Amino acid sequence: MPSQIQDVIFHDRMLSLGLARVTEAAAMASARLVGRGDEKAADQAAVTAMREQLNMLDIRGVVVIGEGERDDAPMLYIGEKVGSGKGPEVDIALDPLEGTTLTAKDMPNALTVIAMAPRGTLLHAPDVYMDKLAIGPGFSKDVVSLEMSPSERVTALAEARGCAPEDITVCVLERPRHEGMIAELRQTGAAIRLITDGDVAGIIHCAESDITGIDMYMGAGGAPEGVLAASALKCMGGQMWGKLLFRNSDERRRAATAGITDLDRVYSRNDMVTQDVIFSATGVTDGSVVSGMKRQPGFLETETLLMRSKTGSVRRMRYRNPTG
Repeated sequence: MPSQIQDVIFHDRMLSLGLARVTEAAAMASARLVGRGDEKAADQAAVTAMREQLNMLDIRGVVVIGEGERDDAPMLYIGEKVGSGKGPEVDIALDPLEGTTLTAKDMPNALTVIAMAPRGTLLHAPDVYMDKLAIGPGFSKDVVSLEMSPSERVTALAEARGCAPEDITVCVLERPRHEGMIAELRQTGAAIRLITDGDVAGIIHCAESDITGIDMYMGAGGAPEGVLAASALKCMGGQMWGKLLFRNSDERRRAATAGITDLDRVYSRNDMVTQDVIFSATGVTDGSVVSGMKRQPGFLETETLLMRSKTGSVRRMRYRNPTG
């Protein structure tokens, strides 16, 4: 539940532009490392810039989705306090560089990503896997579900769209753990868009299927990224479900530390993000969500996707920053 001592209103409109500056700064900090093969250096540059910008905002923020636990991450760890210490109490979910490998190899869809919501309203997802399923807006509630098999999901979505299964495109992370699921999906005739990394972008694609050609996302990926993706879908529209997956006792310990008591719960989008949220993502490399950074003589240009669930507003902003 939101903090009982919260005495400052969460003015999402006033905070949104500041949040865009956070992801812009993180993207620009990683610019010189695009295609340089150094994942850690790119991530560290983005982390440092994001932290500096967050601390300029008039918020009393706590990182609930971050770079890991305190002992494993020097900055922006889970539980870290950010902001000026003034203003509303907020939860922060972030990925300073969604796609470190994509950045290091100059491959598509690397992003800097952050979401902000009132305190106690974002799921404190532990750093474990999550089984995810997402579709775009315009469908009746629960037209597909995690309880269905992959082929049943394709059939159900095709019926809801009034099309054949062959007209459905599913986005899936290319991982050995998904080989069986991919084989089953291919049996339906559905097309599969395989991505190497970046499932936040993969899920966002579902919300703009007319542009991206992706109708559904499914598969296991990081739980923290699941909360970020749910934040985006809460702004853009669409349905999403996630179930935490535990491989060992250490991962169950992480869940307990995060306050998770029902290890078998299926979380809907609104379970993961219970109130209004702001979401910002800036492109690092070119992708289908936002364009990557462009160097021009004396300038570095970025594109940012800035959204508010309260109004459903979706802004795409270009920013030219002098480099001289």
